[in-house]
Amino acid sequence: MRTIIFLLVLISWEARTQDPMAEPNDYLKEIKEKLKIEWPNNRTINLVFHGHSVPAGYFKTPIVNTLDAYPFLVLKEIKEHYPNAVINIINTSIGGENSVSGAERFEAEVLVHKPDVLFLDYALNDAGIGLERSKEAWRSMIGKALDQKIKVILLTPSPDQRIDIMETDNVLGQHQKQIRQLAMENGVGLVDSYTLFQEKALSGDSISKYMSQVNHPNKEGHKLIADEILTYFQE
Repeated sequence: MRTIIFLLVLISWEARTQDPMAEPNDYLKEIKEKLKIEWPNNRTINLVFHGHSVPAGYFKTPIVNTLDAYPFLVLKEIKEHYPNAVINIINTSIGGENSVSGAERFEAEVLVHKPDVLFLDYALNDAGIGLERSKEAWRSMIGKALDQKIKVILLTPSPDQRIDIMETDNVLGQHQKQIRQLAMENGVGLVDSYTLFQEKALSGDSISKYMSQVNHPNKEGHKLIADEILTYFQE
């Protein structure tokens, strides 16, 4: 059984390295150059995080640990590398929301901020609306962002402990595959949170070690996601 699980994760990892999607080293090349520009020639760089309770910073509901959630862990590390940059972290996420609702307010509440980089993280809640409705909503948001020349990075779901992350083709795994496909179709970035947590489970770690409640990561879980996002900002 463990051999089968290993093969499943290996196949997922190999696909992750071969898919024709945006390469972390190159995708944000222009943004990284802008982050190096010093005053008085620089400008504010807007990183917008749009999604549900996880990027919003909910840990053990109703506690919101904003500064320990991955958007702000990302900000802290980026500032270590780009000390002269002015960076806004703009979080338009709403706890309990799915991508259909997120798409409905996308123009009025997301594009209005003129993102330089947009992160989409809705898959955990999209398990409740089905693949087709989710795909339509994600495609709408991706398309509108790309029309405005915004760099887009998609995130696959973080765990829900009621769903066995090592079970083949479970509902979150289906959304992971769909998001990977959307990243490939649109040539945008991908942060495969789902595979990161799968690999931890395979190594013998308990998923609960990375969770503050059944479906919200703790700081250690958020750091897994943040570290993967940061690969896009490395030189």
